[in-house]
Amino acid sequence: MFIYDQKAWLEKIDRVIRQGPYEDTWESLSRHEVPGWFRDAKLGIFIHWGIYSVPAFANEWYSRNMYLEGSREFEHHVKTYGPQKEFGYKDFLPMFKAEKFDPKAWAELFKKAGARYVVPVAEHHDGFQMYKSELSHWNAAEKGPKRDTLGELTEAFREEGLINGASTHRIEHWWFMGGGRHFESDITDAEGPGDFYWPAIPEQPENMDDSLFEPAPSEEFLNDWMIRTCELIDNYRIRELYFDWWIHHAKARPYLKKIAAYYYNRAEEWGEDVLIAYKHDSYMFGTALVDIERGQFSDVQSFPWQTDTAIAKNSWCYTEGNDFKKPWSILCDLVDVVSKNGTMLLNVGPKADGTISEEDTKVLLALGGWLEKNGEAIYGSRPWRYAQEGPTKQEQGQFTDAKDKVYTAEDFRFMTNHGKLYAACMRYPENGEILVKTLGRKATTAESKFFGIIDDVDVLGFPEKPSWEQTPDGLKIRTENVSSDSPVVFRITIR
Repeated sequence: MFIYDQKAWLEKIDRVIRQGPYEDTWESLSRHEVPGWFRDAKLGIFIHWGIYSVPAFANEWYSRNMYLEGSREFEHHVKTYGPQKEFGYKDFLPMFKAEKFDPKAWAELFKKAGARYVVPVAEHHDGFQMYKSELSHWNAAEKGPKRDTLGELTEAFREEGLINGASTHRIEHWWFMGGGRHFESDITDAEGPGDFYWPAIPEQPENMDDSLFEPAPSEEFLNDWMIRTCELIDNYRIRELYFDWWIHHAKARPYLKKIAAYYYNRAEEWGEDVLIAYKHDSYMFGTALVDIERGQFSDVQSFPWQTDTAIAKNSWCYTEGNDFKKPWSILCDLVDVVSKNGTMLLNVGPKADGTISEEDTKVLLALGGWLEKNGEAIYGSRPWRYAQEGPTKQEQGQFTDAKDKVYTAEDFRFMTNHGKLYAACMRYPENGEILVKTLGRKATTAESKFFGIIDDVDVLGFPEKPSWEQTPDGLKIRTENVSSDSPVVFRITIR
């Protein structure tokens, strides 16, 4: 049984949709545009923090895999904590104290990192709400930290001038804990709607990417998912609503339209510009924002888009075995994404006590240091006619970020901003000599045509004035004392 009046909530959602201006149809929702603040932001912070941060083992899917017999997590759990019937996932809650959680310190760090918006995970697949809720007692305000962690973060972000968002991964909870139905575990105690483990159906998707029809969520569950999402929208006035992947299920489509209409209408009431990020063609193109998980586009796109990736290669949450990316690798990805009309949502995984690891902090501060010097080429920029030059091409699609890209001194990415053209050399050579072929005085190739007249060239972040010459072969630039393992950006003034 529910602990709230579901009928009253459904009537409220319908009422907000009826009042408009947006209706729950693709035609109506297609009038919504991606906000200007998002197009200018270029860098946001994603946060995966929850009960799964306590075991800190493997990754944030611990709550599912600890109930899958034969998995690494299953064996680890039994060995470390005992049988699942005696120590289940819910028994980590008393250990999730967040005793060192300081939302102000988080907000200050993210601002120093150069981020413009932040998207904490409000509810992950495990079904635990990281915020105060009237829909379930299984939330951070009542259990575990016993604090409205999302509320405190939202307030801290706003004080630092950061735009607040939130993500919900609730829909996967339909099957996420179902492995525990196949043997004696505490999952078998799930009582019904409002219970932590409910529904935990035993059937699992055969193919995680293509499970469009089976297993199919019930109307009861989908209504609860939609209501949870609308509560999140109302209580925290989030500016970006991020959905994880299983919303592409056929049964979810009518609910997605209703959520979007509700959200966009609420934003009209508030006078705010908002967006929804989605994957796998879950929303009709043009009604929300395209997102690629741990991946990018290979070339410039005519539409704004987002990549969500993480500092750790192996996990979204903190684990004791995280393999952290290097700052230069993330910066190369950021520049590549921005040159192609994209924005990066970079994930951080705090520890269970509420602290952010030294490794994450080091990367964030390095990003902030680079952006402080090169931000004029990034924030508010737009794509040029050509996004890139050079031999190194980005593989297109999701889950392509596990390997660091090996760029050369011949690889460049282009952006426009402030009436200038910016060219980023992705791997600056030790001899300080580069040739930007695209910018040759009379360069005419199968890929590019440029007939502009260059008046001046400056290098960002260094006191040196580079020497340069525009020749038929390209723009030749030479520096004497510029050295960096991160992209080096040149500001090019065109007459």
